[in-house]
Amino acid sequence: MPFAEAADGAAIHYELHGSGAPLVLLSGQSNDHHWWDPVRADFAARFTTVVMDHRGTGRSDRPDTDTYSTPGFARDVLAVLDHAGIGRAHVYGTSMGGRVAQWLAADFPGRVGRLVLGCTSPGGPHGVERGPDVRKALTQADPDAVRRALLELMYTPAWLAEQERARPGREFHTLGDSTMPAYARRGHLRASARHDAWDALPRIEAPTLVVHGTDDAFNPTANAPLLAGRIPDARTLLVPGARHAYFEEFADVATEPVLAFLARSP
Repeated sequence: MPFAEAADGAAIHYELHGSGAPLVLLSGQSNDHHWWDPVRADFAARFTTVVMDHRGTGRSDRPDTDTYSTPGFARDVLAVLDHAGIGRAHVYGTSMGGRVAQWLAADFPGRVGRLVLGCTSPGGPHGVERGPDVRKALTQADPDAVRRALLELMYTPAWLAEQERARPGREFHTLGDSTMPAYARRGHLRASARHDAWDALPRIEAPTLVVHGTDDAFNPTANAPLLAGRIPDARTLLVPGARHAYFEEFADVATEPVLAFLARSP
């Protein structure tokens, strides 16, 4: 159970699985490394996967300070790579993890091989925000209603119904770390809301693949061409019918093209 020490002294928990070239998998806002559990084995079959708990989640420290930002999370990733003795790694970041990956690739180009940005946004005034109906659904007073709304933003109704029939009461790893203190959740929310990498994106040197579900209302699909148009020579993969958690529900469609992209020579 290794821990890296971040620049401010915070302990960042991470795990290594598999063998081959290193691949960092970055999870979404308010989620720990279990976000990747449904598909991690597919990546670990070809790469040494690095999964980590963002500060504030999982086994990592949860400082009650203003240290939550996407550039700061990127420096936490760098601390993990240093601690693991990894000089250069491919990076696959989804949702807020994709925002973190943007800064990692822009600020530390020598540390990133290939880059995959999934269901994410450049943020700031150029990013396309979710609609008011989505924001309203996620701020309801009833926590069960919020959970249901989040599930329906992540997955299609048909897939959810199938899961409920086949695995009643199953745990979904994309709904947030329930052990997070309220201040850490607010910190993650601020980090995502303040993200603005627009001016930094042209500095990204890594070959980049932008992946997005065509039916993603949580982080609108319109952000994919914005990212791909701003990052030099980036390409786009749209997953038809997929919502925010395309990488899980549509793994049979999305995983193999990502693996093939990562396996290419620089």
